[in-house]
Amino acid sequence: MIKIAVDVMGSDTSPRSDVEGAVLAAREFDHEIIMVGKKDAIEKELEKYRDIPRNLSIEHAPEVIGMHEQPVLSVRRKKLSSVVVMANLAKEKKVDAVVSAGNTGAVVCALTLKCRMLPGIERAGIGVVMPSLKGTTLLIDGGANIDAKPKHLLQYGIMGSAYSEYILGKTSPKIGLLNIGAEESKGTGFLKDAYGLLETSSLNFIGNVEGRDLFMGDCDVIVCDGLVGNVALKVSESTVHALIEMLKVEIRSSSISKLGALLARQAFSSLKKKMDYAEYGGAPLLGINGICIIGHGSSNPKAVKNAIRVAGEEVNKCVNQHILEKVK
Repeated sequence: MIKIAVDVMGSDTSPRSDVEGAVLAAREFDHEIIMVGKKDAIEKELEKYRDIPRNLSIEHAPEVIGMHEQPVLSVRRKKLSSVVVMANLAKEKKVDAVVSAGNTGAVVCALTLKCRMLPGIERAGIGVVMPSLKGTTLLIDGGANIDAKPKHLLQYGIMGSAYSEYILGKTSPKIGLLNIGAEESKGTGFLKDAYGLLETSSLNFIGNVEGRDLFMGDCDVIVCDGLVGNVALKVSESTVHALIEMLKVEIRSSSISKLGALLARQAFSSLKKKMDYAEYGGAPLLGINGICIIGHGSSNPKAVKNAIRVAGEEVNKCVNQHILEKVK
């Protein structure tokens, strides 16, 4: 049985959403799920449920790292926090994977310090699965490392290719480098050097892609540094939110619009599902010598459940082993 530790104290609505998500996952999946956090708070949440799955347990962690705390400092000072206790379980191989919707910087720091990196990989990268016109696209790095070097982007391409192939089911994934133009001569010296490394690698590298290509689906993996990747993700999130709110205003503006919306209700429902981050669960932290899924801070129970599902899939598909094979 796969063992997965879940930090149930870090999200915006913890421990309620995290515990509910863990309960849902324990009922649906054949995994042993360990909830890491304040025992009394977790037990209070569990009182809401009649039948507690037997594959659900608690690992007490009396401290919590808040969303706005400095990652490195908080990891060093709060050794009994849910993030650090969870990371120690991974380090000691007491669990096969970990899941957290807490402070991203703290999660990355704790897992990097405790589990170290895979041989041949120097920096961890957050891979974010994004909906596209042709299915899904993986963007890496989504914010783990904002001070990347060209060789790190090559490593992101390798890790992204392995994840895209074995988890997302893409054959010979197409890798693109996020830049300001499609021409090889575009971009800074950093990007030109990264382009050269990707072009001479064994990856299926198709060249530069632009911001407008993020959702087109012509590229399976989009590589960039963590600063650019995180900005791209936040802009995308705000754009979707703004468009939805604008659409609501327009629909309410007339009776005809309301009728049209009613007739198109099924289409709107399908679109909402495709754009819902909860469907994807979370983002894999690739490159560490372990398996970690990082959830959105506002993760609801469904997102937590799906993050646990994705963690189990990574274990079953031996993603890290495939990364090591591609690094060689």
